[in-house]
Amino acid sequence: MLLAPLAGIGNWFVRLQAKRYGAGLAVSEMISSHAIHYGNRKTLDELLIVRPEEKTGGPVAIQLFGGDPAIMREAAGQAAAVGADAIDINMGCPVPKVTRTGAGVALLSDPDRAVAVARAAAEGSRLPVFVKLRAGRRIGQSEGFDLALRLADEAGVAAISFHPRSAQVRHKGRPDYELATQLAEQLPVPVILSGGMNDADHIRRVFSDTGVAAVMLARGCLGNPWLFEQTLGRRDDEPERTEILGELEWVVDRCVEHLGEDRASRYLKKFYPWYLDRLGESSAAQDALQRAESVSAQRDIVARLADLQPA
Repeated sequence: MLLAPLAGIGNWFVRLQAKRYGAGLAVSEMISSHAIHYGNRKTLDELLIVRPEEKTGGPVAIQLFGGDPAIMREAAGQAAAVGADAIDINMGCPVPKVTRTGAGVALLSDPDRAVAVARAAAEGSRLPVFVKLRAGRRIGQSEGFDLALRLADEAGVAAISFHPRSAQVRHKGRPDYELATQLAEQLPVPVILSGGMNDADHIRRVFSDTGVAAVMLARGCLGNPWLFEQTLGRRDDEPERTEILGELEWVVDRCVEHLGEDRASRYLKKFYPWYLDRLGESSAAQDALQRAESVSAQRDIVARLADLQPA
């Protein structure tokens, strides 16, 4: 079971959290190969890092995006140098600022370039290369399926991460698990399934029915790292209130370690709703955390929640 690359979220402590709860491999948030090439300091200092402690529970893959094979070759080499165990190439992101550069899901329309990019990543890193694909660009299309076959045959990728929805629908609608089953049957390398998996029983059923090699949890584990344990059969119950609050405090501590107090106070505001939703807290508590301007003030609010019943 893997942690998916979560754009804007999948930093080292989110990956470490997933490992603590059972993820065998964690993938970083996507990183621009061009930003690495041009030496962007934020990219190099905050994104292109692999902490030793997050590798204790299993390997870490760095996800890169870009459409230039030469730049991808260099970026993959730098990812290997900082300790990545594998390179994951994003060929599924539908966000315009990514696709306009010829990267992400745009590569589905240029399979020759896609193969060259994947091959360059392997050459530059000398590591296993995975590729994250969507089923297609638009509803009813399946060019991602066809590209997966070429990537395995011509670029020698080690695995394909497959999200069986089109880029057009993003995260809406039922994933085409039947298409994933067909890919797992035909592809000579492992298929890792992503998309629409938020419940342990459902995840186990889809894993069994599709015959894929592994599943990749994404948005379903945000604020819910216990989903890894539940899916693996290591626990059946839901976390208690004290456990949820304790995990949130752990996240706050790690975020401050990563970004410092000032920036952490802003960055954490995307995390609080996930945990407060699990606590059943009211919108008033959510609003209070969003308005709090310092980590200290946010900690005080979280501490008060420990003495309350769900609102």
